[in-house]
Amino acid sequence: MHDEASTRATDPLGGASPLSGLPTDRSKGCPFDPPAGLARYREEQPLRRMTYPDGHLGWLATGYSAVRAILGDQRFSSRYELIHFPLPGLYEGGLPPAPLGDMTGIDAPEHTRYRKLLAGKFTVRRMRQLTDRVEEITAAQLDFMASQGPSVDLVRTFAQPVPALVICELLGVPTSDREVLQGHTAPLMDLKASEEERTAGYVALQEYVRALVLSKRAEPTDDVLSDLTTGDLTDDELTGVAGFLLAAGLDTTANMIAHGTFALLCHPEQLAALRGDPDLVDGAVEELMRYLTIAPTGVRAALEDVRVDGHLIKAGESVTLSVEAANRDPERFPEPDALDLRRAANGHLGFGHGIHQCLGQQLARVEMRVAIPALLNRFPTLRLAVPPEQVPMRDHTNIYGVHELPVTWRAV
Repeated sequence: MHDEASTRATDPLGGASPLSGLPTDRSKGCPFDPPAGLARYREEQPLRRMTYPDGHLGWLATGYSAVRAILGDQRFSSRYELIHFPLPGLYEGGLPPAPLGDMTGIDAPEHTRYRKLLAGKFTVRRMRQLTDRVEEITAAQLDFMASQGPSVDLVRTFAQPVPALVICELLGVPTSDREVLQGHTAPLMDLKASEEERTAGYVALQEYVRALVLSKRAEPTDDVLSDLTTGDLTDDELTGVAGFLLAAGLDTTANMIAHGTFALLCHPEQLAALRGDPDLVDGAVEELMRYLTIAPTGVRAALEDVRVDGHLIKAGESVTLSVEAANRDPERFPEPDALDLRRAANGHLGFGHGIHQCLGQQLARVEMRVAIPALLNRFPTLRLAVPPEQVPMRDHTNIYGVHELPVTWRAV
């Protein structure tokens, strides 16, 4: 997707010529590492020009300081209709505005209003109070996994169900509808899905959630969605917000549990350290978020001229933010390509930064802190059932991870 020659050529002013596209090809046999070209670009010039598939001349940020600065600067917009998409074949005619309730594609003050209504539902204290329930759900799912073994797909039997059951219970969604909802949200995450498939998934999700919203208004129950019906959100807004929360809760943490387990199984010394020291759990979650960076890329558009790392980004120009490259920046994280659960990985950008930092990050932390150690302790002989290179990766989704994770263990 990029012209290697463009990385070596220089313009008359002595700066590197614009890249002709975003590197996306990962090295075979290295499912945890970002595309190799990103490290080279970060070393050469952490913020540099890039030509987008639609011809727009914008920027690519690969350095930690540049990516973090742009994420935290409200002079850069997240509005979909203002940004240019960095991957070919998608949205080359421009993106439509964010659907109502989609908080990732809007700016303040609209974003601020939604965030204030939701932030109190996902506080550190409230999420930690959920720990006992997450432990119960995890234990039950491990029992189910054991009954299916000793060889299973970890994604379907464990990594997907645990966070899905938690978010459904939190929002007041019948858990029996979990698989139906995952079917609706899957095309929304798949960059290879057709426009028709994405539209059909979105419409089906919205129809389901709208019916749920109306039922909660009529008969509130003890859940976040019922709480939100008492606020000033319209039915349309509440439908959009609830659909947004569901889609995120059904997919992202599931990928971290599965992909994180994959990484640990491929780094047995780190897995042994986690099993042997329960105090490592909190730091392990942060390091896995940094090392894996399952949301690898973001895009922002400058609303005015802004100088970043000595470069002038002009109003209207898009900047592609390689979060996965930033999280591997040796200027911020020594020996960044090593998975080290004892590392102080605080400050990673795996949950984003700034006003769009992941709303559900505390819930995700609780789920990972409970689910991953419980899995490893329940199945001390857990191992991959196929060679690592045969694990099917989600190379064409906006959340990176594994499609399946075949595992096995020694039956007792």
